Amino acid sequence: MSTSNTSRPADASGSFALGGDLPVNRLGYGAMQLTGPGVWGEPKDRDEAVRVLRRAVELGVTFIDTADSYGPIVNEVLIREALHPYADDLVIATKAGLTRSGPDDWRAVGRPEYLRQQTELSLRHLGVERIDLFQLHRIDAQVPLADQLGELVLLQKEGKIRHIGVSEVTVDQLKESREHAEIVSVQNQYNLVNRGSEDVLEYAERENIAFIPWFPMATGELARPGGPLDAAAKEHGASPSQLALAWLLRRSPVVLPIPGTSKVAHLEQNTAAAEITLTDAQFEALAAAV
Repeated sequence: MSTSNTSRPADASGSFALGGDLPVNRLGYGAMQLTGPGVWGEPKDRDEAVRVLRRAVELGVTFIDTADSYGPIVNEVLIREALHPYADDLVIATKAGLTRSGPDDWRAVGRPEYLRQQTELSLRHLGVERIDLFQLHRIDAQVPLADQLGELVLLQKEGKIRHIGVSEVTVDQLKESREHAEIVSVQNQYNLVNRGSEDVLEYAERENIAFIPWFPMATGELARPGGPLDAAAKEHGASPSQLALAWLLRRSPVVLPIPGTSKVAHLEQNTAAAEITLTDAQFEALAAAV
């Protein structure tokens, strides 16, 4: 493992061009935690939330992931408050397709008129004229996928969406999605512990589609004192979370991890993971430890 020390550590993660024309640093930031408990309501410390977003950009993060349902609305408005007018290289990705009725409650709604409404609201809340990456948060089983993605394609043609992505899909669903729209990204849960979407990642890699793993640092029992990640972290002089992120960055050039936190100190620690370079042997050892 090798490390460096720069003021913009996220630069060390390398870049990926979404859709072939929109470059971002691969280590991004997921803003979901900048809300209240259950991803509902205002953050406990709004000032710290603003500091986190501004510090992320200072550290070289050029890709921030949010959604209309985080709060709901709260997250997008907070991002605008903290970062607008946006840096030229900053890409803000948002999502729609999940509604909220309370903390920790998520329900898929993919009706075309709803997706259009939420797109218009996200444009307003983020303070932009076009959303760089708009992701279908969940496929609504009650609505034909052609209708859900078809509406996003219409919005794309109207200049309100630049690129389209999908979230929590199987390989078959991803293939079907590509029949209705040009899909540049897929966001599934994936980490060192949970590799259930391995086949989706492999497909995305073959097709040069960005793979955005959410919940990227699920270290859990692995990081317990004496556990596999704890031992490896001590050996490398890093934290278990940093190793989990370094492993993801090493896993594939199409992987764009989006670790989230509500604390500046944790943000700085997470972003420093981009400067950790695992050897082949170290990468395989971590994979085998799970």
